[in-house]
Amino acid sequence: LDKKWFSAGGCAGMCVDLTLFPLDTIKTRLQSQQGFYKAGGFRGIYAGLPSAAIGSFPNAAVFFVTYESTKSLFSGYSATNLAPITHMLAASLGEIVACLIRVPTEVVKQRTQASPSLNTYRVLLNTLQEEGFRGLYRGYGSTVLREVGWLSCIHIKYWSSAVWWMRQGGRLDSWQAAVCGALAGGVAAFVTTPLDVAKTWIMLAKTGTSTASGNIPTVLYEVWRSRGIPGLFAGSIPRVTFISMGGFIFLGAYEKVRRMLL
Repeated sequence: LDKKWFSAGGCAGMCVDLTLFPLDTIKTRLQSQQGFYKAGGFRGIYAGLPSAAIGSFPNAAVFFVTYESTKSLFSGYSATNLAPITHMLAASLGEIVACLIRVPTEVVKQRTQASPSLNTYRVLLNTLQEEGFRGLYRGYGSTVLREVGWLSCIHIKYWSSAVWWMRQGGRLDSWQAAVCGALAGGVAAFVTTPLDVAKTWIMLAKTGTSTASGNIPTVLYEVWRSRGIPGLFAGSIPRVTFISMGGFIFLGAYEKVRRMLL
């Protein structure tokens, strides 16, 4: 494994997750079935932070190691029309692997965010006692679909295209990579909000319910039937803000750290 990819990706991921955590909590509570105020409102805005902090570095690091390694395998196509496809493939594989780390931490984090009276350790114990280790991976399919289906592909495609375009005129600065990430992330975030809502409902659903089974089309229909179109896009404002700002911080930090290690 290339240490510069691992370190750059991990540091960038931690910068985003820890800096913008309150926005993520607000998004989760807006999307929760119980409603924003019953889920905690603006109280305990840092609930679930330990889970995010523990998973942040390895999650981001694993994604970028997989992403960069896969791109290296297809380096011969980087100057051809297949370049966008190789970026999408690399990003998709990166997300599939990263979700092995992300989903357990996401399950504990979101359940803590929606139940601020409980701490991260108690939520983890409750999950293991009620559902076993398998419970930590509830919502894996919806998370992968969200990431692979749209966010990664759109995000990396827009970023890579912008990076390619800007590099024609010279060296790409860290702030330029950050702007590309912010623009790409904002578009992708809004488009994928319904999938994010479905993921939240699946992760927060009571054990044994139909929602907890993780059937994505069924959950999306359930959200639409009970809350309409606004329900499908619940939390879109903090989500777009989080990912736009996160794209700016993440890709800017990634480029900066990577160059420092070159």
